[in-house]
Amino acid sequence: MPWQTGRVPPTVLLAEDDRAIRNALERALALEGYRVTAVADGVEALAHAHKNPPDVLVLDVMMPGIDGLQVCRVLRAEGDRTPILMLTALVETADRIAGLDAGADDYVVKPFDVEEVFARLRALLRRTNPDGVPETPAPVPDVPKRAPERHIEAAGLRMDPQARRAWRGERELELTRTEFELLELLARNAGIVLDHSTIYDRIWGYDFGPGSKNLAVYVGYLRRKLDQPGAPQLIHTVRGVGYVLRED
Repeated sequence: MPWQTGRVPPTVLLAEDDRAIRNALERALALEGYRVTAVADGVEALAHAHKNPPDVLVLDVMMPGIDGLQVCRVLRAEGDRTPILMLTALVETADRIAGLDAGADDYVVKPFDVEEVFARLRALLRRTNPDGVPETPAPVPDVPKRAPERHIEAAGLRMDPQARRAWRGERELELTRTEFELLELLARNAGIVLDHSTIYDRIWGYDFGPGSKNLAVYVGYLRRKLDQPGAPQLIHTVRGVGYVLRED
């Protein structure tokens, strides 16, 4: 849906070395109402990101010279928390993990449907600037409005939402933005089974349907970072329903 009149259109920095894909996606994003800067490599992407920080970045993983992963690592090392969507032709789980561990927030696998790119961008922008997206109202919060608590504690976990830090016992967890938000949602609802649709809506702002493996992939990432030898598993699958955080 194009952005409504009176709204400041979000800015997108697109880095893609394939000219055909870059031009086609640039046109599609512009028609959708985004203000797009399109570049062909990671060097240009970093230069533009430093000079005119965008609202969201779309980075191709495989680019000559400085690739999308390196751009992501540089920006995150500098403390830049701008949402990043990766475009990747790599379908192996290890490759997707590499992108997320570099600091990316989400990914789309090539060949992609442009509507999926739009949906993921809307979801990323909703999470960083809800007022800037002319979509449905923000989801109902998990708890009644009150002064935000400093820490969330559940099942041996401790989370600081304001600082976006999390610990299991004394071990601090290195989490991406999406991993943190997913873990926070589960921790706030510890002991309650959350269905797939609820989690998709709260985290991504969009239900990708029963065939999507996106949620299962992120739960897998979280489990690898949470679980430790001799300690109970924290995130449990309720087959056919969803997930629950509890310490058995």
